[in-house]
Amino acid sequence: MRSYSGNNGGTPRTGFVKLNAVPVWQGSWRGKYPKKRGVNTILVDPLNCSAQESRHFDTWGDSNAAIQLRNYLQQVNRENIIVGVTADEPVRYLADAQSTLSDIGVDVADVQRRGSFAFVEQQGFPTKTVFRKALTEAESNANPAHINATITGSIGCELRGRTFVGLFHNDDDDDKNNKCKNAVYTHC
Repeated sequence: MRSYSGNNGGTPRTGFVKLNAVPVWQGSWRGKYPKKRGVNTILVDPLNCSAQESRHFDTWGDSNAAIQLRNYLQQVNRENIIVGVTADEPVRYLADAQSTLSDIGVDVADVQRRGSFAFVEQQGFPTKTVFRKALTEAESNANPAHINATITGSIGCELRGRTFVGLFHNDDDDDKNNKCKNAVYTHC
C-alpha cells in the first residue's frame, strides 16, 4: 500500500492498496484516479484476502469526518483487520480521531499539512499494528508512507458463549499445540 500527498507544483501522485497484487483502492493527485482526500480505510477479509468494505473520511474538507472515522474505528469488531491509507491532505480536521488512532497504535499527532500515513491493524491488538508516516509534504512527496504486509495464519476456533468465533494461528508460534491463537500479521 502507498499513501500520497498533494503538492503545490501540481506533480501527479498516486496511492493504492493491493490485496494479492490486485488494487482494491486507488487514489491520485492530478492523476487518473479519484482524489479520495483524507483518510481511507479498507476492512480486509484475511481468509479470502479481499476487501469487505472501504470507507473514505475527508479529514481536510469535512469538519465531521474525524468524528465519523473515530466512531467507525471504535465500532469495528475485535480481531478484524483494517488497512488505512491517506490521500492528499489528511490532518486538517483529524484532531477528533487522534486519540482513537493512537489507541490502535497509529500516532499521527506530529504529521503536518500534506504529510501522509498508512497502517495495518487488527482490532484489539494495538501492539501488532504496522504503521508508517511521512511527517511533511516534502517528505511525503519524496517518500510517501507505504507498507508491504503479509497476513499469515490458519483457521482455528474458539467457543465464546454459544457462538463460534474464527481465530488465526501464527505458524511461527513456539506453542504449536495451541491452534487457537489470536490473529497475527507480519510485515517486510
